[in-house]
Amino acid sequence: MTERVVLAYSGGLDTSVAIPYLAEQTGAEVIAVAVDVGQGGEDLNAIRQRALDCGAAESEVVDARDEFAAEYCLPAIRANALYMDRYPLVSALSRPLIVKHLVAAAKKHGGTIVSHGCTGKGNDQVRFEVGLNALAPDLKIIAPARDFAWTRDKAIAFAEEKGLPIDVSAKSPYSIDQNLWGRAVETGFLEDIWNGPIEDLYSYTADPAQERDADEVVITFDAGVPVAVDGETVTPYQAILELNRRAGAQGVGRLDMVEDRLVGIKSREVYEAPGAIALIAAHQELEAVTVERDLARFKRGVDQRWGELVYDGLWFSPLKKSLDAFIDDAQQHVSGEVRLTLHGGRATVTGRRSEASLYDFGMATYDTGDTFDQSLAKGFVQLWGLPSKMAAARDARLGGPRS
Repeated sequence: MTERVVLAYSGGLDTSVAIPYLAEQTGAEVIAVAVDVGQGGEDLNAIRQRALDCGAAESEVVDARDEFAAEYCLPAIRANALYMDRYPLVSALSRPLIVKHLVAAAKKHGGTIVSHGCTGKGNDQVRFEVGLNALAPDLKIIAPARDFAWTRDKAIAFAEEKGLPIDVSAKSPYSIDQNLWGRAVETGFLEDIWNGPIEDLYSYTADPAQERDADEVVITFDAGVPVAVDGETVTPYQAILELNRRAGAQGVGRLDMVEDRLVGIKSREVYEAPGAIALIAAHQELEAVTVERDLARFKRGVDQRWGELVYDGLWFSPLKKSLDAFIDDAQQHVSGEVRLTLHGGRATVTGRRSEASLYDFGMATYDTGDTFDQSLAKGFVQLWGLPSKMAAARDARLGGPRS
C-alpha cells in the first residue's frame, strides 16, 4: 500500500512545489489540506484545484472560521492574552487548530506522514510539531524548508522544471501571515530594526493619523464571552469580524515590536489586530469591575503564563488545560457592558456597567452619601504597616540593614 503524506497547504509557491517534491522524496501520495481561519484572499476552491493540478492525490479545504473564533480566539479574550504584554498571538492561535485538522485528515485518508512549510528559524515549526506529537505521536513529520534546506530559488527552479501551474514571478518583499485574529508582517527592510514601517505594510487598519470622526461601540459580555455589539446579538466570529472592521477603520491595533522567539533569537514583527486589541481592552475593563482583587491579581499571572504557553506551541499541554479550567471559573461573573471610543489608533474605555459589579458608589464616593467608615482606617493602616515598622526598628538598633 502506498504511503500518504498529509500536507498543510496554503496555495502559495512553497507548499505547491512541496506536493511533487514530497512525492519524489518519499514515494508517497500527497493529500493537501487547506484550512480557512479567516485569512481571506484567494477562493479556497481555487486553492483546492491548484493542489490537484500540482499533483496531489486528494485535496480538501476546511472552513474553520467559526471554530477558530469560538475555540481559539475566544479563550484568548478571556485570558487577556498578550505575549510580552503586547502581541495578541495572531499566528500562534491558528496553529493548534490547523494541527487538529491535519491529524483528522491523516486518520481519514490513511496518512502516515505530515508535512508543513515552516523553516528552522521560526516558532511555527515548534507549534506544528509539538501539537502533532501530542495528538498523534505515531505520525512522522517532514518539513522540506528545514529538513532538505529548501530555498525559494530552489522552489522556483523546481516549479519551472515541472511546469507547475503557479506564478513564480510574484514575490512580496515581506513574509505575511494573516487570519481572523490579525495580521503579521516580517522580513524585508523590516529586518533593520531602525527602519520604520510604511503604510504599504498595512491591510487590516487605516492610517490612525487620518482625520475622521470617532466611533463609539458598546460590547456586551456574558461570562467573558462577547455576545452583542451595540445591542445586536453576535457569535464570537461575528464579534471579531465587526470589531476588525470598526476598530480597523480607526487604525486600532497596530504593533511594531522586537519579540523573543522560542528558538532563542529576537525578531522584529509588525502586527495589526484591531478586533483583538479592542475586545481584549473591553474584557480587561469588565474584569476590573467584576473580579475580586486577589483573584484579579492572581489571574494576571495566569494570563501571562497562558499567553506564553500558547506562543511556545504548548496549546495541548497539561498546564494549559489546567489554566483553562482556572480561567473558566474566574469568568463566571464577567458579564456586563463596556463602552469603547475608537479613534486615532486607540480603543479607549469610556463606560462600564454590570449587575455583577463590585464597584459600590456609596463606598467609593467622597461626597454626601459616603458609606465608607473612615474611622476603621487608622487601625488598619497601623496593623498593615506593623511588620515593616518592626523591621525598620530592628535595622536601626543593629546599625542599619545588612546587605
